[in-house]
Amino acid sequence: MGDMQIVLTRGKIEAQYVEMKVPLYSYGCEKKIKKALSNLKGIHSVQVDYQQQKVTVWGICNRDDVLAAVRKKRRAARFWGADEPGPGGAGTRRPWWTRPSSTWRRSPRTGVRRLGRSSSL
Repeated sequence: MGDMQIVLTRGKIEAQYVEMKVPLYSYGCEKKIKKALSNLKGIHSVQVDYQQQKVTVWGICNRDDVLAAVRKKRRAARFWGADEPGPGGAGTRRPWWTRPSSTWRRSPRTGVRRLGRSSSL
């Protein structure tokens, strides 16, 4: 259902479902998403599933416009079922505070440890 686009069938425009995976941290996020989508024309209903982190929109709309509206509020939003990066792919880098201390080095000027490549590489 998430792959549907607006298709003219004998001069008639049909409604479609757009399913997205959106990171929701609180029920306030849910309200922000619904408010952002309420400004789009042609949206008939918005369903937010907080447990699955899923937003389903039904209406006569362009799915890319719907995703763009949601991304204004939640940058990491993507279509439901979109390919996720695998191990070692883009976006799998660990945060700097969880990296091993071997990746840290001291600045020669200040002596403060900072993240960076060692000069021995």
